Amino acid sequence: MSKRQIAYVCTDCGAEHNKWQGQCSECGVWNTLAEIVLKPARATSSKRRSGYTGTAAGTAGIHALTEVATYENPRTLTGIAELDRVLGGGLVQGSVVLVGGDPGIGKSTLLLQMLGALGDRLPGLYVTGEESLGQVAARGRRLGLTMGPLHGLAETCIERILEQAIQAQPKALVVDSIQTLWTEQLTAAPGSMSQVRETAAQLTRFAKETGTCIVLVGHVTKEGGIAGPRVLEHMVDAVLYFEGDSGSRFRVLRAFKNRFGAVNELGVFAMSDKGLREVPNPSAIFLSSHTGPTSGSAIMVTREGTRPLLVEVQALVDTSPLANPRRVLLGLEQNRLAMLLAVLHRHGGVSVYDQDVFINVVGGIRVQETAADLPVLLAVLSSLRDRPLRDKTVVFGEVGLSGEIRPVPNGEERLKEAATHGFVRAIVPRGNAPKKARFGSLEVLAVDRLADALETLL
Repeated sequence: MSKRQIAYVCTDCGAEHNKWQGQCSECGVWNTLAEIVLKPARATSSKRRSGYTGTAAGTAGIHALTEVATYENPRTLTGIAELDRVLGGGLVQGSVVLVGGDPGIGKSTLLLQMLGALGDRLPGLYVTGEESLGQVAARGRRLGLTMGPLHGLAETCIERILEQAIQAQPKALVVDSIQTLWTEQLTAAPGSMSQVRETAAQLTRFAKETGTCIVLVGHVTKEGGIAGPRVLEHMVDAVLYFEGDSGSRFRVLRAFKNRFGAVNELGVFAMSDKGLREVPNPSAIFLSSHTGPTSGSAIMVTREGTRPLLVEVQALVDTSPLANPRRVLLGLEQNRLAMLLAVLHRHGGVSVYDQDVFINVVGGIRVQETAADLPVLLAVLSSLRDRPLRDKTVVFGEVGLSGEIRPVPNGEERLKEAATHGFVRAIVPRGNAPKKARFGSLEVLAVDRLADALETLL
C-alpha cells in the first residue's frame, strides 16, 4: 500500500507547505494552514466509473456546442410550495443544495418536513451528526409527519455514511450538518476547513454518480456567512439562507446561488407548534396595520426573484443633539442613504444635515434594489414635515444624482400587485407608466423629477 502524501495549504493565499507551522511563510498570517491529502492522478480508462448519460465529463475531444445533445433536468416537487419556488421548481436529480442559517431558526425542521412530504415518491434518508435518532423521531411525531417512509442514520464518518447510502439507495439525502462530518483520510478535527472540503467533495461525487439529491445543512459564523472554506459554496449547485429575527415567528428562505433557477428567490414561512407553515401571501405580513394615514410611512413594491412584494418603509426624522447626526438603517444600504439625502437637499431644497434619520423596512426583509430610493425620500420628507402620504398610495422608483426619477424593471407587474391588494394611487417613474393596460381603479401618477414627486406630498 502506498503511503499517503499529506500537505498543508494556507487558507488565505493558497501556499503549500510540507509540514505544519504556525505562520504561513508566504503571506505571514498565523494559524491558517489546513491539512489536505495529495491524491495521485488516475490514468484515463474506458472503464471509468460514471453515472452520467450522454456526453460524459471524461470523454476526450473537442465538440461544438451546437452538436452536444441537451436534456431537461428532471425535477421532483417537494410538496412545500415555498421551498419549490426557492429551488426553482423542485429538487433536481443529482443536485447538491447547501442550507445555512442561525441556530434554531428551523433548518432541520424544514428538511424533515420535506422528507415527510416527499414520502414514497422520493425515498429519503436523514443523516444526523448532532442529534440522536430518538430526538429526530420525536420531532417528526411532534410535527405530525407520516413516519413510515422516514429513515434515519446517526453517523459522522463520511465513509460509513456512503456505505450505508449505497446499500439503502435513497433518492434524497439530508446531512445535518456538514461541519460534524469527518473522513478517515485526514487527522484534522471535524469542522476544520480540510474536513469540510473533503467530506463535501465526496458527497458531491456521490450525488453526481448516483443521481441522489443531497441537501447539506451548514453552520453560520458570527458574521452571518456559512462556516468553512469558501470553496464549499462553489462546489454545491444551490446555496439557500434561512433568515429571520429571533423574536418573530416569520422566516425567510432566500436563494443566493442556484444553477437550476433564479437567484434571490424568496420563500416565506411562519413557525408554529406544528413546524414551518407556508405563507402564500407574504405582502400582508410586511405591511403594518395602521388605523389611518401615518407620517413617515411609505409603501413600496419590491421584487425578490420572480415575486413582487409590498413592503412598508418607515422613517423617523428628529432634531439631533449631536455634532454628527446619526444615520441608522435596517434593511437598506447605509451608503445609499447618504447619497439620497444629498440629492434631496440639492434637487429638492430640503436639508436634514442637523437631523437624526432612522429608516426601517417592516418585517425584517432586506431590500437590495434601487426601487426603494423614491419611497425612502418620501418617507423622510413625510416624517420631517409631519405630513402623511395619502391612504392606499404605493411608490417605487430609482433616484439619480441629477434629481431624475429612473424607471425600474418589471413596472407593470409591480402595479398589478398593488392593484390586487386594493391600492388606489401609485407614484411611479415616467418610464414605468403603463401605455395601454389598466389596473382596475389604480390611478398612476408618473413623475420625471424629484421635485415633481415631492409636490405630490406637499
